[in-house]
Amino acid sequence: MEIAKWVVALVAVFNFGGYVADAVIPFTAKQHIHNPHWSPHAKFHNAQTMLLGIGLGLFSLFLLFGTGPLTFLHFTLAAVAGALYFVAMLLSPVFPGTGWSDPEFTKENGSVLGMHPQLFVGLLVCLILFVACVYALVKH
Repeated sequence: MEIAKWVVALVAVFNFGGYVADAVIPFTAKQHIHNPHWSPHAKFHNAQTMLLGIGLGLFSLFLLFGTGPLTFLHFTLAAVAGALYFVAMLLSPVFPGTGWSDPEFTKENGSVLGMHPQLFVGLLVCLILFVACVYALVKH
């Protein structure tokens, strides 16, 4: 289960990427928290999402490393906590008026295997976590 633990830990750290992408990297931050076209309330929810990602990542790391010997329950909860940020991202387009990016950035964002980069990352991370959980279950 040690390999699966480190895979989940890597994903937990990757949860901090929402903050990095939305607030730190100039190319992507200009589309999010530094976007002058966004209303203060939209920026509020962007900040909420960034902090939620950080919180879920920290909680996942705590479950993996801060509770003594790792139990299968703690491993599973850590994987779920690590996945929630990305599952929420993948489900967000079901709400009316949402989009993977604002129209002015569509060309600029490009695609990965024909998908918006966020869709690709969300699917990849969830697949990695699923494989890690199956591996841990088999080894358990």
